Amino acid sequence: MSTFAQITAPPYYAVIFTSQRTEGDQGYCDMAERMVELAHEQPGFLGVESARGAGGFGITVSYWERTQAIAAWKAHAEHRIAQEAGKTTWYADDQLRVAKVDRAYGKSQ
Repeated sequence: MSTFAQITAPPYYAVIFTSQRTEGDQGYCDMAERMVELAHEQPGFLGVESARGAGGFGITVSYWERTQAIAAWKAHAEHRIAQEAGKTTWYADDQLRVAKVDRAYGKSQ
């Protein structure tokens, strides 16, 4: 992702996923692209921002209207397949945090 997510005014929720990749692609890039496409189809999805460094450490923040939308995304069948592959193949370590955004500001807001 090379742009900021275009999000409505708060409040909304941020799902912050940090990870350390394992060596090699092993289908990761295709699945990551598919997950972004699929997330855009989900009710309550607002946007996503993502970056990964040369050493394999990455952060992806997805934005959601409500916690129910986050729960539905977590339970989505195709997303569950990606989560399992992440645990067994793609990530040496990962962390997920969910936060409520009460304020947001910057140059473009």
